[in-house]
Amino acid sequence: MASERRRSRKPRYERRIVTLALLTGLPAVILALVLLWSGDFAARTQWTLTILLVAVWLAFVGVVRERVVRPLQTISNMLAALRERDFSLRARGSDPDDALGLLLLELNTLGEDLRAQRLGALEATALLRRVMEEIDVAVFAFDEARALRLVNRGGAALLGRPVEQLLGKAAAELGLAESLAGDAPRVLEIAFPGRPGLGRWELRRGTFRQGGLPHQLLVLADVSRALSEEERQAWQRLIRVLSHELNNSLAPIKSIAQSLAELLRRDPPPADWREDLRKGLGVIGGRAESLSRLMAAYARLARLPRPRLEALPVAEWVRRVAALETRRPVTVCPGPDVTIQADGGQLDQLLINLVRNAVDATLEGGGQVELGWTARNGQLEVWVRDDGPGLADTVNLFVPFYTTKADGSGIGLALSRQIAEAHGGTLTLANRAAAKGCEARLSLPILGPA
Repeated sequence: MASERRRSRKPRYERRIVTLALLTGLPAVILALVLLWSGDFAARTQWTLTILLVAVWLAFVGVVRERVVRPLQTISNMLAALRERDFSLRARGSDPDDALGLLLLELNTLGEDLRAQRLGALEATALLRRVMEEIDVAVFAFDEARALRLVNRGGAALLGRPVEQLLGKAAAELGLAESLAGDAPRVLEIAFPGRPGLGRWELRRGTFRQGGLPHQLLVLADVSRALSEEERQAWQRLIRVLSHELNNSLAPIKSIAQSLAELLRRDPPPADWREDLRKGLGVIGGRAESLSRLMAAYARLARLPRPRLEALPVAEWVRRVAALETRRPVTVCPGPDVTIQADGGQLDQLLINLVRNAVDATLEGGGQVELGWTARNGQLEVWVRDDGPGLADTVNLFVPFYTTKADGSGIGLALSRQIAEAHGGTLTLANRAAAKGCEARLSLPILGPA
């Protein structure tokens, strides 16, 4: 209270300016009055000059006050306008040649910049709202209490209610509580009031802050049609490949079975009918065994278990796999000392497939095979290079059961890519750009899949 009373007794800024101006001119005025009244002047002249002198003095004080206070008031008005987001106000007298003019010029420039930024923000906000209304996904924003704070037209249509009836509702009341928990991204099979029947939806979540408080952003995209098309294409590819393999085995089986049946119908049978029967049954058994291996390979590809993550030193893993290849030497190019989180057994199988393919490509021409690794940006890059003839068909590399080798099963690369993706990585094969041969590149996260 005492400090407030002391502050209330302090003169205002304008009053201090007037006081200082009066005190500045007071000695000259007193001196002029003393000289005036001590001289031999008429009384009327003395009073006239006194009044004129005092008037000029006061006018000078008023001008000083105006020149000091008015620019400050202008600056105050401009700052108040900027605070109220009114960027149209401009100050006159902005001149870079003096301090006050430079200040007013900077304020005008600040107003222009803020006006441009606000216009850009308004345009960006309008564009964002337009995009949110037009995109074919449902967007929801929930506050920390899981109350809905924002929804686009797609989200309102999905829930079958207008936006006004949805805002402020709890996630559990809207049937979205499960969507705010669990892993993301993921695909859900769920029905919504606005979409009858079960549908498959890709769920993605993110966080943002508004007003200093955390919010969750929920995005639901209908992937039923896309997944159905992918499944249809996958079934078509699988049926095409299986049909090709089955026909390759069933055609000779049918032909040999007909030949054997014709042989048995002969009377009397030929002298070597037993040898023909034995050979025919052997071919039928061999083709049946080939079909059995094919189905076992398909089961192996379809039933790959989830990786069991453990610490795996990369150098030890690479050198161990390289030592397993005995047909040709594999040159190991040393890399950084890195340990990743991965399933060692599955990665052994993956790298063995890549090294075996590289050695197969160099058996006839006698090329070299190099194996190495690098690490950068949290990713491990393992590469296998060969000097073979390169890849003739890069389109069907990862198609299951497709192979260009006479004794190949066609699942090695497909299984290898499946293992890489299960570890959160990628596998690519391409012809080398600067040399003859092929390069296989495996990319894996060092800390394991998220």
